[in-house]
Amino acid sequence: MKKNLKILSFLILINITAFAQKDEIKEAQSYFDKGKVQESLAILKKIEYLVINAPDELKSDFYYLKGNVYKELAIKNIDAAANFSLAAAAYQDVLLYENDSHNYKYAFKANLALKEMKSKLVNGAHADYKEGKFKESASKSYEVYLFDKKDTLNLYNAAAASLTGQDYISSIKYYAELKKINYSGKGVVYYATDKKTKQEEAFSSISARDSNIKEGFYEKPRNVFPPSKKEDIIIALAFSYLEINDYDNAEKYYQEALQVNPNCVNCYINLVYIKMQLKKALVDKMDVLGNSANEMKEYDKLNVQKDEIVKSSIPYLKKVLVIEPKNEDAIKSLLGIYRALDMTNEYNALKSSR
Repeated sequence: MKKNLKILSFLILINITAFAQKDEIKEAQSYFDKGKVQESLAILKKIEYLVINAPDELKSDFYYLKGNVYKELAIKNIDAAANFSLAAAAYQDVLLYENDSHNYKYAFKANLALKEMKSKLVNGAHADYKEGKFKESASKSYEVYLFDKKDTLNLYNAAAASLTGQDYISSIKYYAELKKINYSGKGVVYYATDKKTKQEEAFSSISARDSNIKEGFYEKPRNVFPPSKKEDIIIALAFSYLEINDYDNAEKYYQEALQVNPNCVNCYINLVYIKMQLKKALVDKMDVLGNSANEMKEYDKLNVQKDEIVKSSIPYLKKVLVIEPKNEDAIKSLLGIYRALDMTNEYNALKSSR
């Protein structure tokens, strides 16, 4: 009997708690309807830990409202990328619980909201890029990619925006992910002409372009099928590592880029630059050594290493001159190396051939 009373008391407690949650959700909805989004969110945050044990219908009410609240914050450009992500997760929870219960109260609206959010994020990323807000653009593009990983162009846009904005840590992350999924960029680039500036611009999606044409801002749409971006991705990785002074990884990716395109002049030039930076690091070590026997021995050892590093850059410069025989920077660099290494015959031969 006592056991039955305990069960009954527990069930009554659950019902009371559910009713209380229902009232609080109604209150949060009321605040939301009045445009008081932060007040609505505060209530939802207060009861969220209780909702996990609520009936499925109550969970649907809660997560649909939560999605709407975060979407509204994102639309108002309040931490847009993060809030769109939270909204998307909430709408997906709606679909999860309604699929389990087979009670489709908000499923259609949640799916519609998800599509709308993707479109707004894509358009927002494009607008941010045009305004020079590269970090914000990259963040939004990456959120779209996380939301729909089949649409890999958004990951490429996130990487490109990060690189343009000199956020090399993020560009490494995004380009490495592109390389991992073997992204080639095969597909379509959507162009249209800005009516005001008369400049043609690329759009991240056909929907972004079409919406701008529909609003009367753009005209003359055309589609372009670009070549593979695999080489660009590898070079972008190499350059990003170079900019953060990670010479080992930079050299690794420039060498990989040369496997794809043996005539990449910039790859050879940057490999020479890396060699010169490694040489400089050895010279700095040599400069602080004293005159003791051990230090002089260390000096000689480092000096040999320095010359070997400098010598290893010669094939890169020679390759540049095969591709571009009149490349003045390569000629000057090679002459300087020949002179530094006392390679007189090579110096005279190159000098006379100019």
